[in-house]
Amino acid sequence: MVFVSVIVPCYNEQTTIRLLLDAVYQQSYQRDQMEVIIADGMSTDGTRAQIQAFQAQHPDLLVKVVDNTRRIIPAALNRAIEAASGSVIVRLDAHSRPDREYVARSVADLEAGLGDNVGGVWMIQPGADTWVARSIAVAASHPLGVGDALYRFTDTASEVDTAPFGAFRRELVERIGFFDETLLTNEDYEFNTRIRLSGGRVWLDPQIRSEYFARKNYGDLAKQYWRYGYWKLRMLRRYPKTLRWRQALPPLFVLSLVGLAILALFWHVALQLLILEAGFYLGVLLTASVPLAARHRDPRFLIGVPAAVAVMHLCWGAGFLWSGIQSIFSQQVVS
Repeated sequence: MVFVSVIVPCYNEQTTIRLLLDAVYQQSYQRDQMEVIIADGMSTDGTRAQIQAFQAQHPDLLVKVVDNTRRIIPAALNRAIEAASGSVIVRLDAHSRPDREYVARSVADLEAGLGDNVGGVWMIQPGADTWVARSIAVAASHPLGVGDALYRFTDTASEVDTAPFGAFRRELVERIGFFDETLLTNEDYEFNTRIRLSGGRVWLDPQIRSEYFARKNYGDLAKQYWRYGYWKLRMLRRYPKTLRWRQALPPLFVLSLVGLAILALFWHVALQLLILEAGFYLGVLLTASVPLAARHRDPRFLIGVPAAVAVMHLCWGAGFLWSGIQSIFSQQVVS
C-alpha cells in the first residue's frame, strides 16, 4: 500500500474545512498510510482553530499546516507538495467533501495505469441554505452553464483534457514541474496541459466522487467567473491549441452585446438585433430552467437558474476580454 499525501489549498474556510477533514478521516484507505497537508494562506477567520481542534480530536490522522504567504492557489499546492511525504499526491479543495472511496479509487486507477493524473466528478452542492445558492448549484452542474466540462455531470469514464483536483504520483511533478505560480487560477488546466504535451494522459473516473460547495450568492459567483475568464486567456496565450468551443462562446457573446449596444446609438437595426439576441438568449435560459424547476419543485428556479447561468457566461466572457485588452495595452506600453 502506497503512502498518500492529501494536499489542500485553503484560505478563510472555517465553515467548510472541518467537513473536508471529517470526510478524509472517514476514507476507506488505511489511515496510517495517509497524511493531510493544508497550505493555508494566512487565514484571518477561525480556520486554523478548526484545524487545531480536529488535530486534537483525531491524533491518528497526521495533519500538517504550512504557510502560503503568497495567498494564491498554485503557490499553496507547491508548498504542500514540498512538505508532502507520500509517493502519491491527492489534491482536494477546502470547499469539497470527498466520497469515502475517493482516495482508494484514485490510487487504484493510478496503479492500473489509467492515467498520469486521475480525477473524478463533482456533485455540486449549494454553498448556503437559500434558493439563490440552490439555483447557483444547479446552474453549475448543468451543460448550459458549463458546456462540455464532463467532470460536472458525466457518468462515463474517459480520457479528458482536464479533471478537477486530481491524483498523481510525486514523480510526475519531478518530470513536468510544479504548478505555475504566475497563474492565479486555471492552474489545474495548465498542469494537465503539460501532462498531455509530455505524452501523458488525464483520466476522468465518475466513481471518484466528491461534493463541491458552489458560491452562495451572485456576487461571489461573478467574481469567481470573472477570475476564471481573465486567467484562462493568460493560459491560452501559452497553449493556444487548447482552446475549446465552449470557452470561445462567452467572450464572443459579450463582444456581440457590447458591439450591438454601441452601434444601436446611431443605427436602429443594431438595436433590433440586440433585442433579438438578448431575447433569444433569455428564451433559451428560461426553456432550460423549466424542467429544472419542475424536478426540484421550486418555481423560483425559473429566475434563479437563468440569472446564475447569465452571470457565469457574462462574467467569464467579460473577464476573458478584459484580459485581452490589458495584454494589448501592456504590449503597446512596452513597445
